[in-house]
Amino acid sequence: MSTSTGTGWAQLRQQARSLETQTDALFHTYSQFASSTNIPPKPSEDEHKTETQLQDILERREALVSQLSRLLDSESVLTASALKQNNLSRHREILLDHRRELSRLRSTITEARNRANLLSNVRSDIDAYRSSNPGEAEADYMLDERRRIDNSHSMADSVLSQAYAVNESFGVQRETLASINRRIVGAASQVPGINSLMGRIGAKKRRDGIILGSFIAVCFLVLLYVW
Repeated sequence: MSTSTGTGWAQLRQQARSLETQTDALFHTYSQFASSTNIPPKPSEDEHKTETQLQDILERREALVSQLSRLLDSESVLTASALKQNNLSRHREILLDHRRELSRLRSTITEARNRANLLSNVRSDIDAYRSSNPGEAEADYMLDERRRIDNSHSMADSVLSQAYAVNESFGVQRETLASINRRIVGAASQVPGINSLMGRIGAKKRRDGIILGSFIAVCFLVLLYVW
C-alpha cells in the first residue's frame, strides 16, 4: 500500500512540476501582450488563445494539488513525511502566485487597451470635427503653427541669454585678472631693489643662453670638421 501511495505521489508531483514549467512559458508569451506599445482595440486570436491556455492549465494544477492533498491525508501519521508536506505547500504557493500574476497581467492589458481605445476615439472625434468644420480646422492649424514658432523663438531667446551671460562672465574675469596684475606690478615696484634684482636675473638668463648657444655651435662645428 505504501509503495503504491509513493508511486502515485511521485507521478502527481512530476505532472505538477511539468505544468508549472508550461505555465512559466505561457506567462512569457502573455506578458508580451501587456508590454506591447501598439495594442489592438480587441484581443487578438493569439492573446485569447494564450489566456485560455493559462486558465486551463491553472485549473489542472488546482486538481493535481487537491489529489496530492487527499493522497497525503490518506497516509498514516508515521509514513507522512515532513518533506511531502513541504512539497505540497510549495505547489500551493506557486499556484497562488501564478493566479495573481495572471490577474495582474490581465488587468494591465485591459487598462492599456482602454487607454488606446480612448485615444483612438478622441482622435476620431477631432478628425470628424475638423472634416465637418474646415474653416475652424484651418484656424486650429494656424494656431498650432503659431505656438510652435513661439516656442522656437523662446528657445532661441533662452540660448542667446545664456550666451550673453557667459560673455559677461568672461569680461568680469578679464577685469579681475587685469586688476590682480596691476596690483602685483604696483607692489613689486614699491619693494626696494626689486627692479634691479629682476634685471640681474634676466641678464643672467640671457648670458647663460648665449654661453649654451655658443657651446652647442662649437660642438656642431667640431663634429662637421671630424666628419
